Amino acid sequence: MDDLEEVFLHKKPAKILVGIKRGQGSKYASVLAKDADCTYSHTVKILNKFEEEELIEFDKEGRKKLIQLTEEGEELASDVASLLNTLEEM
Repeated sequence: MDDLEEVFLHKKPAKILVGIKRGQGSKYASVLAKDADCTYSHTVKILNKFEEEELIEFDKEGRKKLIQLTEEGEELASDVASLLNTLEEM
């Protein structure tokens, strides 16, 4: 749990998680990196951490990997999205 706290105390992992949710289904790492204004390699590192914590799943489509939220990831993404919206309103 300490690892998750470390991840979500940073803005980019939160943006990436919410970006997956807003993607209405699956997204690619390159799209998430661009949306979060993050390097591709850093985005992949964050995504690997999300996968370790069972927040996302990777589905291979040819050479590309699609990223989907798990049920737990979906719940957390909703909570993070609400938090980010609240912070933007302040």
